[in-house]
Amino acid sequence: MSNILIPVALCGGMGLILSVVLVIAAKLFEVPVNEIAEKARGVLPGANCGACGYAGCDDYAAALAEGRETKINLCIPGANGVAQALSDVMGVEFEAATSRMAVVRCSGTRGKTSYVMDYQGLQSCKANRMFYRGRGSCGSGCLGFGDCAKVCQFNAIVIENGVAVVDRTKCTGCGMCAKICPVNIIDIMPQTARVIVGCASTMPAAQTKDGCDIGCVGCGICMDTCKFDAIKVENNCAVIDYDKCKNCGLCAKKCPRHIIRVLPKMGTK
Repeated sequence: MSNILIPVALCGGMGLILSVVLVIAAKLFEVPVNEIAEKARGVLPGANCGACGYAGCDDYAAALAEGRETKINLCIPGANGVAQALSDVMGVEFEAATSRMAVVRCSGTRGKTSYVMDYQGLQSCKANRMFYRGRGSCGSGCLGFGDCAKVCQFNAIVIENGVAVVDRTKCTGCGMCAKICPVNIIDIMPQTARVIVGCASTMPAAQTKDGCDIGCVGCGICMDTCKFDAIKVENNCAVIDYDKCKNCGLCAKKCPRHIIRVLPKMGTK
């Protein structure tokens, strides 16, 4: 009988000692919890998109609690709801968030451009981009494999006719799609913006025409038309300054390539 009790007692004693050691270690190495950081993190959406400028929601909450950040309106996906909640948590004045959206600067659908490569590799924009300049005849065009759609946590982007298309009613402007796009043709802009240049090509006009039937050729007619000095031609492509743009749409009407378009107001078709 003693042959059984002695090992049992030894095991029980060792377990008790180890339990005490673990409790002591937990107390010694306990990391203090910042209650403000915990509350701030609790109201953040958890998208961890980095649109606020921090590595994720935890980092933003910690920065607020530690006084490294004073702005409570940096959470783009959370918009004004999260800004108000953070205002209450931090005890500071509410400041409205700027609503943003993603815009794909490419109009090169399959009817306007073509594939010049029979690519059979990994079905990914990033992988395809490693081969020369990608499969498209335009080196600045959407590759159409949907890396942006796969990373979107809000199901706000899909591939239609070879080009990524954003659903503005779902888009939060978090910027995840823009970060992953290897061609850098997705921009994050104010949700109030309605005039869009659907091209990002910086190639000379002749090369742009060879690659796409609708690409911007940098003619400058839009720039001459604009009464608010809101559009410029930079690197052979029209670029809009949304701080100046009034959404009048005159540039879109005059564009001979029909690459500038006016988006409908939110809530309309």
